[in-house]
Amino acid sequence: MRNKRWLQTSLAVLTAVALLLAGCSSNNGEGGETNNKNNTNTSTATDEKTGEVSKDPVTFSYFGFGTNNDVLASDTTIGKILQEQTGVDWKMEFVVGDPSTKAGVMIAGGEYPDVISPVGELAKLLDAEAYIPLNDLIEEHGPNIKRVYGDYMDKITHEDGNIYILPFTANIGGYLTEPDAGSNIWIQRRVLKEFGYPKVKTLDQYFDLIEQYQAKYPSVDGKDTIGFATFAGEPGQFYTITNAPMHLAGYPNDGNVMVDLETHEAKLYQGTDYEKKWLQSLNEMYVKGLVDPESFTANGDQFKAKLTSGRVLGFSGYIWQIGDAINNLKTAGNDDLRYVSLPIVFDESITDAYMDPPSFVNNRGLGISVSAKDPVRIIKYWNNLLTEENQKLVQWGEEGVTYSVNEEGRFVMSEEQLANRNDNDFKRKYGWAYFDYEWPRYGNNSVYEDGNAHVPFSQPEVADVNYTDGDRALLEAYGIDTFSGFFAKPVERPWYPAWSIEKPQGSPEDIFNQKAGDLQKKYFPKLVLSEGKFESVWNDYLAEFGKLDAADFEAFMTAKVKDRVAGKW
Repeated sequence: MRNKRWLQTSLAVLTAVALLLAGCSSNNGEGGETNNKNNTNTSTATDEKTGEVSKDPVTFSYFGFGTNNDVLASDTTIGKILQEQTGVDWKMEFVVGDPSTKAGVMIAGGEYPDVISPVGELAKLLDAEAYIPLNDLIEEHGPNIKRVYGDYMDKITHEDGNIYILPFTANIGGYLTEPDAGSNIWIQRRVLKEFGYPKVKTLDQYFDLIEQYQAKYPSVDGKDTIGFATFAGEPGQFYTITNAPMHLAGYPNDGNVMVDLETHEAKLYQGTDYEKKWLQSLNEMYVKGLVDPESFTANGDQFKAKLTSGRVLGFSGYIWQIGDAINNLKTAGNDDLRYVSLPIVFDESITDAYMDPPSFVNNRGLGISVSAKDPVRIIKYWNNLLTEENQKLVQWGEEGVTYSVNEEGRFVMSEEQLANRNDNDFKRKYGWAYFDYEWPRYGNNSVYEDGNAHVPFSQPEVADVNYTDGDRALLEAYGIDTFSGFFAKPVERPWYPAWSIEKPQGSPEDIFNQKAGDLQKKYFPKLVLSEGKFESVWNDYLAEFGKLDAADFEAFMTAKVKDRVAGKW
């Protein structure tokens, strides 16, 4: 099916070029007419004298399956600068509610935004032929795209020979470890401070500390403290609670499998003693009144509101899920109510693996839809976005305004500039909240040709200024220089991350994932939020899980991991 779409698109490109040469092109100021999925138009307005693509004003539609506020790009500083360079503006919208439902509505209607960042809905949209292939567009109009993605072309090319999305993790110029990378198990800093900054490595030690603290301080500002919480009620975020067993067992985030470093065998942790131990610990904490009963119903906004209230002592979640709350707490200025992530594992013998090794994620990116009004104009915008100058813009901003350059040529930020970079409202107004991630981009661990870090917070000079007095006190107490110092150094994993292995829509692997995930959503609340029933509910869960073909799924994942190790992506 995708080969057919590629042929249709290639013919459309040739037809468009012929029309342009014949002087038959036109532009209505809105980028041309909307095309249905059987008529992919790659024409663009062209200056008859110079042959250059028009910079007449045009507004395209962008839809992201991540969480953000809708915006017109030109209402942000970065979006306005890029519009002045290209004439292109974007009406940016983001998913509300269940992502899967939204994807289904799009597909059923057969009309799409111009570009789509699909997050977890990629396989579904690919199967529906929602994207056009980018191969010819890149070859003809994307020298910067080829420069950035050149080493990854084999990893972003599908089995049909086509490229459909440009991922967000193309590292260039080396690999710079983030100084403040962390885990998905967090604790409030005042808990550590209260007990003299103890070493906390095991899950039992972690929960014991929270229990002791809540016994001493059952309320904060007149409201009950919450021992532990998460937000598994947010659509698409259930992995917040399901991922923990692999981390606690000493494995990185490979999705729902743990991959052996030697044999490269991929094994599920669902239904194992690892999963049982995690859920049983949560159940024991719940019986003691230490787990938030809303953990399976609260959405992201409700959960982040609890974090910023200072009531939550510990939680599970990734930084990209709760970044707004973390920033708000820092802006509020009370370091004791902020959180720190720790290298929590099941027992002392386990070495943590929270720090990501060098990686490439090939199933998260931005693609052009079959409804796009002007794919050539879009690809040229992306190519312009990938100049080093503009990559600095979308991460650092404007020299002399949002950052400075010292005598050694190093990018630095004053306290005021850094405060703005951390402030959620300023990030939205300036455009960082919209442009610094879900677009074709350098990977987070990239280094510019001048030696500066792509991501400001990976720049040692910025990381140092970013630390508050509370940060420095905590780091000093534990004898480390940066927060990543809590964790073991990453181990090379050439397949990483396994969760990005594509499972075609409707395939046995996709169906297994859906059914296995449905079982977790059904049984996890019962396992955690019950008294005296854990073993019986666990046995029921295992019986249901045993009906699924886990062995075939593991065989599929193992084969794909070994392919990646062999260089076949």
